Parts: sequence; structure tokens; C-alpha cells
Amino acid sequence: MKSFSEMNVSEAALAKLRRLGIDTATPVQEKAIPLVRSGADVIVQAPTGTGKTLAFLLPLMEKMKAHVDEAQVLIVTPTRELTLQIAKVARSLAEAFSLRTLALYGGQDIERQKDKLRRHPQLIIGTPGRLLDHLRRKTLRISQANRVVLDEADEMMKRGFFEDVEQLVASLAPDRQILLFSATMPERVRVLAHRYMRLPQEAKIEAEHITLDTIAQTVVDTTEETKLDKLCRIINEKQPYLMMVFCMTRQRVHKVTMDLAKRGYLVDELSGDLTQVQRTLVLKRFRTAELQILVTTDIAARGLDIEGVTHVVNYDIPRTTEDYIHRIGRTGRAGKTGEAITFVNARQYDQLRRIEAGIKSRIAKQRSTRSREQAKARAEARAKALRERAEEKKKEARPLSKYANRKGAEHKGRNPRSRRNPGARFEAKERGKGRPKKKR
Repeated sequence: MKSFSEMNVSEAALAKLRRLGIDTATPVQEKAIPLVRSGADVIVQAPTGTGKTLAFLLPLMEKMKAHVDEAQVLIVTPTRELTLQIAKVARSLAEAFSLRTLALYGGQDIERQKDKLRRHPQLIIGTPGRLLDHLRRKTLRISQANRVVLDEADEMMKRGFFEDVEQLVASLAPDRQILLFSATMPERVRVLAHRYMRLPQEAKIEAEHITLDTIAQTVVDTTEETKLDKLCRIINEKQPYLMMVFCMTRQRVHKVTMDLAKRGYLVDELSGDLTQVQRTLVLKRFRTAELQILVTTDIAARGLDIEGVTHVVNYDIPRTTEDYIHRIGRTGRAGKTGEAITFVNARQYDQLRRIEAGIKSRIAKQRSTRSREQAKARAEARAKALRERAEEKKKEARPLSKYANRKGAEHKGRNPRSRRNPGARFEAKERGKGRPKKKR
């Protein structure tokens, strides 16, 4: 991998990156940065946790003009959490380029956002709904913005933001440069790319190399009745520094959180039912390790970059391979190792096989103590049956004649002329053909 100094990054930006502890570019940064610098429309397909944020922020900020008090770059994201994460990186990097940034998302006082927009931020990060709200109120002007980033485009399409994104792109400057970052390429993302992008350059990072190399993946066979007990056993055995537990619904998240809290674990929940202030507080406590376990829906599967997550548990198996990759991608980030455990019941093995086909790898099955005991009992029963069968055969065997152990006795105690053994009689006859006849 190349260092950022080899990629001709400015000294001010290099100094800021060093303070953030970043020296070398990840594969996606190495491929995407030269393409973004070229000015062409770019499609980058890469899984979560690969360093996509810096891959577009760094080359875009290099081209921005600090003296122009207009919005020059628009970054559109599907969730508030991803917006806040990008905004955090953008703020620290913008100091090196003397730029102003602003995050716009729902759940925040719109009047305060209006005040901040009057300060003329040059780089704006936001969710589609809140960006369109400001656009309709005419508090946001992006007609001069000629660069737009659509981050996690597949997730935006999944959440039904297709028309909103189209409106935002149509409101930009005619000579716009579109950068599309996505983990997968569903049909609606391809339609958007075909409709608005001009001869896009493409970069692709294979999912399996990133997902499997640094994350130990296991499957635990379970039932609904035993799930919570098995989760507690895993927590007690593994002693995770930070663990994320993924459930399918908000109701399930709340129930699992309450059950774990009753058993004395440091746990809290994160779901769409919480206000933005509550979400921010929960994430802050989790980042600072005041909480050991965060129980959440897929809302936290994308866009959250939390250092120190050592374990991920899929309490409910994800619906798709992409969801699985994004969930377990919360651990094993930035070259560190992690562990992902997926609970599966007897009816979910077809779903598991589809996930394995998607990541092109088999996931090892972790046997429970009960299943190991059952396997041991079955092996012992088989061995006992074989011993009993051998003893029965030994008892049923016909006793040999008194000549069986006689030295040189070829017949071994059996009579080859017996009418009960015609095959042996024929063999004896054939053997005797070449012998000289006895004289009488």
C-alpha cells in the first residue's frame, strides 16, 4: 500500500492525517483518489470499513476554494449516524484547508440549522429529507455546487430516497461531478448512474478479502428459548471489550436490552425509537466504554466507526449477504482482528447457505456443550454395538477340529470334501490333478 506522501497530498493535510494516526492509504483510497482528482464521474464499489470517507473527502477538499463563500460540495448519506461520522472527519480535515463544513439531518432544530447556513459553509453533509426541506425553504442554495457524493447509495435506494436524490442532483450546477460510493450495485443504483453520470470511471474492492481476513466467523446452533442464555455464556467466556448485538426489530432490541440489564450487564439500546439526542448520548457512552454491550437494529450496521468493537453477535440472522457484511464490518476494522457470531435455528440454514454463497466461504459451526455430549454419546453407542456384534459372531462361529492347530495342516481343521462346501471341494480336486497317483 502507498503512503499519502507518495500520493502527492499537501503538507498541511499530511500533518493533519499524521495527528489522526493515518499514514498509509487503504486499497479503496489508493484506487479512488486519483479518479476523483481527474474530475470524471466515479463509481466506487467497496464494502463498509474500507476507508471510503477519506477516499472522497481528501481529493475534494484539495480542489475547493476557501475564499468562495458558496456551497461547493454536497455529500448525501442515508442516515444521521453516517452524516455525523463524515462530518466529524470533515471538520478535522477542513482545518488543513481553511474550509467550513456543516451537517444537516432530521431531529435537530431547523432554526439553528438556518443560522449556521447563513455563515456560508462550503461543504455540506446531510440526509436527503432534511436537505430537500432546506432547499424548499430556500435556506439552502446548491446551484453553484459542482461536486456531489452519494455515499452508501444502495442503502439510500433501499430506504426509498431515489426521487429525493434525483431532485438534489438536478438542483446542482450543470457541470457537476458525481461520485457514487456503494457496497453493492442493485438495479436502481445502476439506473441512477446511467441517467446522471457521464462515462463514469469505476473502482471495485472485492468484499471477501476485506470481510474474511480479519474477522473470525462462527455459527451457533440455537433455539428461541436458549438464545439469551447462549448470549450470556458467550459474553462470560469471551469477555469482550465492546460488543454489538444485532436484532431484526425495535421490540426485540428493547427486550434483549432489558433482559441483559436484569442479569447485571452494562448494556443499552440503539434504535429508531430514540431521539437524536438519546442516540448521540448512547453512542458517546459506548465509544468511551461506559457501556460494554450495545443492542441495536440494522440502523447501526452502516456508517458507525467505533474503535474497539471486538465482538459482533447476530442475535437474529440478517436477511441478505450485504446486511451480514455490514453488520460484522463493525469489528475487525483498520487491520485489527474481531469475532462475529451468528445465531441460527433449524429453519434458518437455507438463509445461512445463501449468505455463505454471497461471501464465497463456509462459516465454521461452533458446537454447544450439549451437542458435543450428544455426539460423544452417539460415538460410544456405536462402539458398544460393534463390540456386541463381534462377540455374537465369535459365539456363533463353528468350532474347529482337533487337527486345526497341527503343524503343517493345510486344511486348518476344515474338511474341503464336505458336501456343504462344494466350492472348496472343487478347489481341492483342481489341486490334486497334478499329483502322481499312489500305487496300489
